[in-house]
Amino acid sequence: MHFLKKIIESPILKDPTKHHIDVHRHFYRYSKGEFIGPALKITKTNTRITLKGTHEYEDLILEAVVNSLSEEEVQIKGILISGNDISDLITNLGFDWTLKKSTGQAKNYKAKILSITDKETLLESIEAFRKTSYYLISFNVSPTCKVTTKTSIPQPSKKKIEEDDVSKRIQFCTGVLNNTEHNLRTLLDLVIPDFKAELPEKWKNITITNNYKITDIKLPEDIDNWGLKRILAIRKGKLIRSLEIDQEIIEKQYNFVV
Repeated sequence: MHFLKKIIESPILKDPTKHHIDVHRHFYRYSKGEFIGPALKITKTNTRITLKGTHEYEDLILEAVVNSLSEEEVQIKGILISGNDISDLITNLGFDWTLKKSTGQAKNYKAKILSITDKETLLESIEAFRKTSYYLISFNVSPTCKVTTKTSIPQPSKKKIEEDDVSKRIQFCTGVLNNTEHNLRTLLDLVIPDFKAELPEKWKNITITNNYKITDIKLPEDIDNWGLKRILAIRKGKLIRSLEIDQEIIEKQYNFVV
């Protein structure tokens, strides 16, 4: 499950550092204040659905397109970036990628990806890697079944929310799938489950933005290392989700503990 959908369904997470690291890790870098979060645009024509997203939506775009796959096999390529040594997980999923530890200041592990796999393994890997990793992969099955993802994670935006250039940020990942009733229903369940009741019968473009207002940070008292304190700190605040649909804007807010 995408981390934003998890927040929507359960905004107050109990012990997130132990039981919900797939959500908590997306908030490591935030102090108190207001911050720009992920954004996604959906464009619909009679035959296709196009998704354009920022970093932290690439796994959801990938999941949506993979769900529409009918082919038995698909070739994927890209990069896996993880905060942990997950070599055993990679092997258990049936991949032969070599995970290498970084030599720079950023302590992470990377693997170059070039594999032939299948739909079920892809879906399983998306969910498995969400806990620790960024899965930056691309594939091209047909003009209406493809994903293109950049392989370098962008720096967090330092702009104020009102200065956000969404059209530029959503170039990080693009997905295309056939416009069928099943694919569209599955996609909306993944991306905007909380807005489905407000959607008009006919629409062409939807843009969803997610911004954060962090109001309180609770640091662990039993840890001396400041870097680890920051990582394990619990953030309290508000998720502001704005949906622009054919130039009409709808907003929902969620008080969260993550």
